[in-house]
Amino acid sequence: MKIKQLILFVVMLSGVEAFAQTAEEYCKSGAKKVDLKEYKEAIEDYTKAIELKPKHADGYNGRGLTLSKIENYKAAIQDFNKVIELSPKDVKAYHDRGTAKAKLGDNKGAVQDFTKVIELNPKHSDAYFDRGNAKAKLGDIKGSCLDWTKASELGNAEAEDEMNKYCGKTNK
Repeated sequence: MKIKQLILFVVMLSGVEAFAQTAEEYCKSGAKKVDLKEYKEAIEDYTKAIELKPKHADGYNGRGLTLSKIENYKAAIQDFNKVIELSPKDVKAYHDRGTAKAKLGDNKGAVQDFTKVIELNPKHSDAYFDRGNAKAKLGDIKGSCLDWTKASELGNAEAEDEMNKYCGKTNK
């Protein structure tokens, strides 16, 4: 009888392990849930990934992006801060944090983050475009026009519209 109980216990234990997920699997699951617009469930998956692997930047990044989708920008910024702490040269994290700061009206902070993106990747057209937008909100139209011109030169199609609106010229 004890042998049957031992076998049953081992079988049950191995079944539990079969359902265990890794941090990477939780991140993949979270991304799928974001695609389905199941944001609460996605955040739960990214949180599980972080619990399993606290130094896993992808978990914080995925959760930060999901938090941004539901307009919880303050929490998103905290996650992007953690990504930057773990991966100080992560261009996307600086850009995403800058975008979240801009959404909260922290245009000075956004300009700083977009400037860091440009330092890390001088051909990042979206960073020039977004920095131009943040500068415009701060009243720096000359700086905005310079950034939008560079964004346009790098292929950002939206920059031309902003230049026409605010700068009185086109890049053509």
